Amino acid sequence: MAHIIVTGNEKGGSGKSTTSMHVATALARMGWKVGALDLDLRQRSFGRYVENRLAYMAREGLDLPTPDYRLLPELDGASLAPGENPYDHRLSAAVAELEPLCDFIVIDCPGSHTRLSQVAHSLADTLITPLNDSFIDFDLLARIDPETSKVTGPSIYSEMVWAARQLRARAGLKPIDWIVLRNRLGAQQMHNKRKVGEALEQLSKRIGFRVAPGFSERVIFRELFPRGMTLLDLKDLGVDNLNISNVAARQELRDLLKELRLPGVEINF
Repeated sequence: MAHIIVTGNEKGGSGKSTTSMHVATALARMGWKVGALDLDLRQRSFGRYVENRLAYMAREGLDLPTPDYRLLPELDGASLAPGENPYDHRLSAAVAELEPLCDFIVIDCPGSHTRLSQVAHSLADTLITPLNDSFIDFDLLARIDPETSKVTGPSIYSEMVWAARQLRARAGLKPIDWIVLRNRLGAQQMHNKRKVGEALEQLSKRIGFRVAPGFSERVIFRELFPRGMTLLDLKDLGVDNLNISNVAARQELRDLLKELRLPGVEINF
């Protein structure tokens, strides 16, 4: 069965689609067969990223490893069982379509609470939660005492992950491997960064996730999206000498993939 990687967070702008695209493309470039689904049916940033890639390759005559992106299938109401949720049906059908063809399926969730996102989290073998390195984003994971900075209890997103874990346990599936990714770590504001880090480490022990550094804020990510390219495609675009920022960004991606500990994956770039 395909290993399912879900990128989720109930807040927009945390880097979910960028993370999904780079993980999916990196696995494809390493020779794995990778499926891709975007559950943000309105914005579809991940889906648009892959579509931009296909269009750019067609224009430039390139043939680069690319995830197999699929839209959720349209629904025939007559095919629903009594009481079955239509969104459950569409997602299950999409996963069933990709699973025999893929080693990995990367699913990008919307930055809001939806039924599709709930179901996707219950399917996750690996869950990546990108988080901007601030207490604003941290609030989705847990409540914190403003005076002591101590965690006082889980918040809405953590509760959804807990519910997904319970569903998997009842179905006899292995536990979700949950990684919280600290994106946009800056060199400045060291005091705030340290306090966020301490709060995450405290919370990780209570509710069971691993903390990993993610992507720094870099212009290169905004420049790559319109062409659907990633950090690993720069040499295919004629960039032979990477600048210091690009080299650092590639190392961040390498470190992330190592931290995911995906079955059978050895980093070779």
